[in-house]
Amino acid sequence: MEIVRELPLDQVLLGDCVQLMGMLPPASVHCVFADPPYNLQLRGELRRPDDSLVDGVDEEWDRFTDFAAYDAFTRAWLTECRRLLRKDGTIWVIGAYHNIFRIGAMMQDMGFWILNDVVWRKANPMPNFRGRRFTNAHETLIWAARDRDSRYKFNYQAMKSLNDDVQMRSDWYLPLCTGPERMRNQHGLKLHPTQKPESLLHRVMLASTSPGDIVLDPFLGTGTTASVAKRLHRHFIGIERHPAYAEAAIGRVRQTKPGDGAGLSTPTKRDIPRVPFGSLVERGLITAGTKLMDRQRRVSAVVSADGSLVSGEIRGSIHKVGAALQNAPSCNGWTFWHFERDGILVALDVLRTHAV
Repeated sequence: MEIVRELPLDQVLLGDCVQLMGMLPPASVHCVFADPPYNLQLRGELRRPDDSLVDGVDEEWDRFTDFAAYDAFTRAWLTECRRLLRKDGTIWVIGAYHNIFRIGAMMQDMGFWILNDVVWRKANPMPNFRGRRFTNAHETLIWAARDRDSRYKFNYQAMKSLNDDVQMRSDWYLPLCTGPERMRNQHGLKLHPTQKPESLLHRVMLASTSPGDIVLDPFLGTGTTASVAKRLHRHFIGIERHPAYAEAAIGRVRQTKPGDGAGLSTPTKRDIPRVPFGSLVERGLITAGTKLMDRQRRVSAVVSADGSLVSGEIRGSIHKVGAALQNAPSCNGWTFWHFERDGILVALDVLRTHAV
């Protein structure tokens, strides 16, 4: 099989995902989002009392004749996803009770390192028509790094900001895809039975990717991943075997406009450049003689030309002086010390973004 050296960025590819992924170069994508066939059990909550199937889920693609066939297919596409992930990349796989436990076990056997299982709790779940089981009101996402040693990306502060400045939990309460967002055919019927809401993909990408990153979706469907990626200024590679779905995805992406803000989010501590304070002084980003204070203006120190701080008899780094003045074992000088700009106290931390 010939490997394509130039990535088909921001394209929807029509065909078998295993075959097409096999043509892409290794270690070429930052993140994978996979919504594979559910391997549905076609008895139970997906049938109405008249024995008709709900939402057209009786598609050959979502059914396998036995677990062995499904497992073989799953290993094949997971193998390609792992080959395509960069060493610090991550993968998200979403599924229901029909398939997610089998997939999770295979991922661990293959060397993926599971970071979280996230429960998507549906605000408006489909009811159980026969009344023989609980209403199935959630799906599970597995978030995993390529391997145990991956320095994976997690935009912690962005998730906290998205959640009203409270640490984001692993249970996400989001509605199903409804209204204008739901793709429909010429007869007004749902085009895809399991179309995922854009809010779900927004959270996935904001959590684990940065602007310019490449997101692969081997089961693109009607293009939710591609549309959200474009809006958040990420690149995408989408693969879909169903011609009608692929056509809908292409049209949807064309109508999507990149969002304002270039898809940026609040940087994590890992994203902030590691620079010595002295380099800011020598580059003139803060000048010798500048008076620094804590947030409450209780203590102060003066910046020296060599990047050290002086406060009375105490002299040393921004961290050492801050700790000494607080009688504390340690101190993060970047967040403790502030300087005055136009009458407002500004943390030293903001200067590090200008130091690269």
